[in-house]
Amino acid sequence: MASAGPPPASGAEPPRPSLPRHSVDTANDATAVVSGTGTVVGWTQSAQDLLGYRAAEVVGRPAASLLAMPENPVRVAVIAERCRAGVGWSGGGEVRRRDGERIAVDLRVSASFHLDGRETFLVSARERRPEWAVGQSVLDAFLTNSPIGMAVMDPQLRYVWMNDTLERFGGVPREHRVGRRMSEVLPGMEAGAIEALMHSVLETGVPVIDYEYQGWSWADPHRRRAYSTSFLPLTDGDDTVTGICYMVLDVTDRWKAQQRLALVNDAGARIGSTLDVMRTAQELADFAVPRFADLVLVDLLEPVASPGEPGVRSSGPGPAAFPAAPLPGSDARTGASSSRPRMRRAGMSSVREGCPEAIRRIGERVDFVPPPHDFRFLVEGEPVLIPVLNSFSHLMTVEEPERAARIREFGLHSLIAVPMRARDTVLGLTTFVRSVNLAPFEPDDVLPARELVARAAVCVDNARRYTREHAAALTLQRSLLPHTLPGGMALDVASSYLPADAKDGVGGDWFDVIPLSGARVALVVGDVVGHGISAAATMGRLRTAVHTLADMDLPPDELLAHLDDLVIRLSEEEPEGGASDTTVLGATCLYAIYDPVTQLCTMARAGHPPPAVVSPDGRVSFPELPAGPPLGLGGMPFETAEIALPEGSLIGLYTDGLIESRDRDAELGMSRLGGALAQRGLSLDALCESVVEQLLPVPQPDDVALLLARTHELSADHVVSWEVPADPAAVAGVRARTARLLRSWGLEEMEMTTELIVSELVTNALRYADGPIRLRLLRQSVLICEVSDASSTSPRLRHARTTDEGGRGLFLVAQLTRRWGTRYTPEGKVIWTEQELPPGAM
Repeated sequence: MASAGPPPASGAEPPRPSLPRHSVDTANDATAVVSGTGTVVGWTQSAQDLLGYRAAEVVGRPAASLLAMPENPVRVAVIAERCRAGVGWSGGGEVRRRDGERIAVDLRVSASFHLDGRETFLVSARERRPEWAVGQSVLDAFLTNSPIGMAVMDPQLRYVWMNDTLERFGGVPREHRVGRRMSEVLPGMEAGAIEALMHSVLETGVPVIDYEYQGWSWADPHRRRAYSTSFLPLTDGDDTVTGICYMVLDVTDRWKAQQRLALVNDAGARIGSTLDVMRTAQELADFAVPRFADLVLVDLLEPVASPGEPGVRSSGPGPAAFPAAPLPGSDARTGASSSRPRMRRAGMSSVREGCPEAIRRIGERVDFVPPPHDFRFLVEGEPVLIPVLNSFSHLMTVEEPERAARIREFGLHSLIAVPMRARDTVLGLTTFVRSVNLAPFEPDDVLPARELVARAAVCVDNARRYTREHAAALTLQRSLLPHTLPGGMALDVASSYLPADAKDGVGGDWFDVIPLSGARVALVVGDVVGHGISAAATMGRLRTAVHTLADMDLPPDELLAHLDDLVIRLSEEEPEGGASDTTVLGATCLYAIYDPVTQLCTMARAGHPPPAVVSPDGRVSFPELPAGPPLGLGGMPFETAEIALPEGSLIGLYTDGLIESRDRDAELGMSRLGGALAQRGLSLDALCESVVEQLLPVPQPDDVALLLARTHELSADHVVSWEVPADPAAVAGVRARTARLLRSWGLEEMEMTTELIVSELVTNALRYADGPIRLRLLRQSVLICEVSDASSTSPRLRHARTTDEGGRGLFLVAQLTRRWGTRYTPEGKVIWTEQELPPGAM
């Protein structure tokens, strides 16, 4: 029985006579109450089940009438005297059932007691079976130590009789109970609810079976216990309930097992809700307080708390496997003592606000390992149980005075330390401590502690592995994205890239700004299906391919066609067994070329959303571009479209993560994007940031890439173009005009080099190509020289022999320029060169 209050004062009402300690009560006995004159005055349902008589047929009759043969009067007198002396009696006999059958029974008669002023005895009978052929002393010992407690309560619910087991359950002496109600003796337990149940049994005569509750025993007030109780009515001849037979079974072990199982099951739903190492550690601490401990500390090895490094393998590492520090007082030079692994506090929780018991805070270094303070404990040790913490031990008082002081100040009295390991990897240590809960940890508490830590360890290891992969993918992706956006004098450029949230990982979005010949600039945005390292690697392959194709000065539709062929070829090269990490599962792309001389933008798309265009007067539009198929389908052509972008126009290229989400379709997203881009008075960088903030859903389900470009016109004073007559003598005139132009631009230093370049290119065109021939010079961040003709034959750079009279023209051009190349147009081709401007020439 449970109790939270003190026993009654010694000056209270004198207790009524109690039954002797030698008494017999089990749940299966047929029990009756017999008066001192031998008359049955109480009859239970179990007695009716054994003999077949209802209470109305038995109560008021002599008890001897139920015996199969007359009882010896001398023997009856001896039994009566023995019971009046407080000893009780047990023995064998035969009784007659209602149907006349005679059965052998074991009889038990309690010491006499008074019920409603009458001397009475409690008589129990149990059918004797052959397997019960054991000695009387064995039976007496069994009954004395029976796990079932029993009491008889009168109609006023006062204790009339109780056995030893019930006295032991509650820890309250028998003399303080008999004659008193339960609520008077055990005020701190569920006495009110239990007495209400007994009142119900008194009124209805219906027994209550297996009512369970929790409480404390006075014998062990710090441990919560569980009991299963049953209340059986005692009836008289008129079937009137005259008392209660009250039986109690201690089911604490079963209750604790259920609690531990529920604790472990609930942990699976509460721990590991995120893929964050520190958050998972904190979830373990929060879950276990106060359900299991009053203070929980989760310490992770430094490489685990910062998941850029691998954890420690538990398959036989040496001391060097740990980033370790020597124990206080050890010889750091010889390493004579064990070393403590360097850990960091990753999570902690306490029943006291702010965890004042903890010496270290979250993120701080921790070096505590429980006895024997050996790093091998984390690798291969079992959980450590310290039922009673001795804060005055040599280690605590001499080597760790601060920790000893906290133990004394906050009453930390019991500890379990469990190594955290998962998949043969050592992760850290979890420590459970009790202080407010005065019940010390038991050996049975080690198993749930181990299970809690094991579940959390798997979640921590998953988070650690994911964080490492996610960081690697993010690093790879950022290394593949452009670090600068060279828009030159043609474009002002701003960009924003945000990877997917931690749940879904990094994706394959990319963007690029690629300078082309003739002061033109290519704008690219693409999206690879999927997330993670494979998507980032695929994105890198496609971005490299786009750069290579852009260097060939291909128009947008041809570039996408070549890119489509590349994706198909990569897919065909995959093994038959399935896709590899670099398989291109699908990709979209938009490629646009802006020419600041003509202010025209030529673009094509492969399954990608159209760009957003904001005119100088603030009008927003989404040009109707031909909808090409996503990359990798093959067999379908790509088409180009051309739009005018006057000075000050804004063009925005983006991925679908910016305009689509689970609760928003693309059309609504494009409408919101247009509204955000129409903001006035913001710098390009500020506008880019504002657009992402307004449109980005939270949480972010996909990568988001946004590329904004504001156009500039290359004015007439920066561009000069001349027709070249089809006459070799015209070369001299072209050189002279070039020299005068460079002087007007303030580029006198470049006259000689540029004249030589112009001379070689024009001479080659006159010699090998068809007219018309045109020379164009452009001054922006570099000096561009272009010679166009109607021929589609590309010049070839070769190394002339020492005896050759020619063939060195393009070689000289290559040596004198930063870069040079050829691009093809519908009218023919253009040979172009770029030269660095002198410092300060801009």
